[in-house]
Amino acid sequence: MILPEVRDPRLVTVRRGGSLGDDHHRLLALWAAECAEHVLALFETERPDDPRPREAIEAARAWARGEAAMMTTRAVGGHAMGAARELSGAPRFAAYAAGQAAVVAHVAEHDLGAAAYAIKAAVAAAPPTESDATRLAERAWQRARLPDAARSLVLEDQARRSSICWNVFDD
Repeated sequence: MILPEVRDPRLVTVRRGGSLGDDHHRLLALWAAECAEHVLALFETERPDDPRPREAIEAARAWARGEAAMMTTRAVGGHAMGAARELSGAPRFAAYAAGQAAVVAHVAEHDLGAAAYAIKAAVAAAPPTESDATRLAERAWQRARLPDAARSLVLEDQARRSSICWNVFDD
């Protein structure tokens, strides 16, 4: 699990005693889904007949639109992570990214899980000599898609939690 021991109240929903409003929570879910979708082909090339990661990304987006319940979205995310278990490397990390995107509906801090696993997937698919350049390129791609309303919060969270996210957000 890549959640911190001490949670940032800005990433805890108002309903649970934090300050994260529904609009920002939904923005984080949409960004996480975009990060996961960017590497989804790495899974689908390996397992073209397994729809679970794609369904998780779609569930995250449906939740963000108010069309899916949190519990349903969380369950779909768990199924996507189940698709990852028997795999290794890039396909495994891509499936985990999709699962993490879906469970943002349950805990907003999983947004970094989706982003971190997507970076790990991209790096695992790259030649070893290009791993750092690939990591930085994927991180830059993700950051370019951060919604303005959530940008500073996500960047601060990346700096704070990079060490428990395999240091993928480091400079």
